[in-house]
Amino acid sequence: MERSSAVAVVVVAFLIGLLTSEIAAEIAQNSTEFYRIGRRRSPPQSLCAQLIEPSGYSCSELTIQTKDGYLLGLQRVSSRSGDLRTQQGPPVLLQHGLFMAGDAWFLNSPEESLGFVLADEGFDVWVGSVRGTRWSHGHVSLSEEDKEFWDWSWQELALFDLSEMIRYIYSTRSSKVFVVGHSQGTIMSLAALTQPDIAELVEAAALFCPISYLEHITSKFALRMVNMHVDQMILAMGIHQLNFRSEWGVNLLDSICDGHVDCNDLLTSITGKNCCFNNSRVDLYLDYEPHPTSAKNLHHLFQMIRKGTFSQYDYGLLKNLRLYGQLKPPAFDLSLIPESLPLLMACGGNDDLADMTDFHHTLKELQSTPELLYLENYGHIDFIVSVKSKEDLHDPVIRFFRSWGKSSSS
Repeated sequence: MERSSAVAVVVVAFLIGLLTSEIAAEIAQNSTEFYRIGRRRSPPQSLCAQLIEPSGYSCSELTIQTKDGYLLGLQRVSSRSGDLRTQQGPPVLLQHGLFMAGDAWFLNSPEESLGFVLADEGFDVWVGSVRGTRWSHGHVSLSEEDKEFWDWSWQELALFDLSEMIRYIYSTRSSKVFVVGHSQGTIMSLAALTQPDIAELVEAAALFCPISYLEHITSKFALRMVNMHVDQMILAMGIHQLNFRSEWGVNLLDSICDGHVDCNDLLTSITGKNCCFNNSRVDLYLDYEPHPTSAKNLHHLFQMIRKGTFSQYDYGLLKNLRLYGQLKPPAFDLSLIPESLPLLMACGGNDDLADMTDFHHTLKELQSTPELLYLENYGHIDFIVSVKSKEDLHDPVIRFFRSWGKSSSS
């Protein structure tokens, strides 16, 4: 029994390396601090006070409720010279990726962080954090200790969390919303935009590392975890929340590099090589990342890799029949995204998670022809924390939004 338990811990430890790819894996190249993410202090429960207002920007904290009862944090940011009470710029919603939250858009200097850059350019910046992250606020009746609290995947994040954020901003501003998504945020965006009632509220969307299909990812580490069915093992062990700041998460993180994995190569093996990571800000990144997610969410992502589909969560034949009325989960039909909805898609030549073969699959299913931005040297994380992001990424996004913003008050 002891041997079986030890094997299980080692397997789960391998998984954690995959899960932390959004930020923590990058840090593995630079510092042994990577192994002690969970031992760092947790930020106070106010994103505005902790990260945005100290840089001189106006910021307000809001809470919205989803249809299934989750209480989401939503921040509204204006420029250093602006006033939230008279904010008239076009609204833009920033949607983070896996194991991140709204802080991801403010982790670099004001000149290098998209949240600050958009505010300084006159946009009305709204920052979303999905359920389970530290900037959201629980549930109307469930505790985070309840396994039911974690019974969701990116499907619910798209159809409930992101959709509710868009509705709230639209109703507040009486204006269509620009959307920016990164990584999992693009999965959520594409799924949400297949819903006509949401698509009609969106002016345009900019998607960084766009993902709807994952069949051809080239990340060796991720593929190894998928083939080992580690996601299913985690669920079988009764683990529902994946939180690397918990005692459980800290122990697993420590075990990754305890003779099992060469952490110096972890970033490259998971995400591909990132060109422009700011090593000087490692300590700040570790103060904020990673955020929790659900084991079910990871399982859904691994289903996408195994099956090559962009579909709702697969519960198995019998439960699928009961919930969906069919044996297989329904696919999200990308052709339902309106041809008239402008899209910008930014891809990196070194991104092993958002593969170009899968990206071209996505393009074939869309009715529209998105504007494409290809950054040959960029890896998966560069799209959030590159020190060259303003000229490489932010300026093209701003030009794109302004070219389509004339009808934003309609």
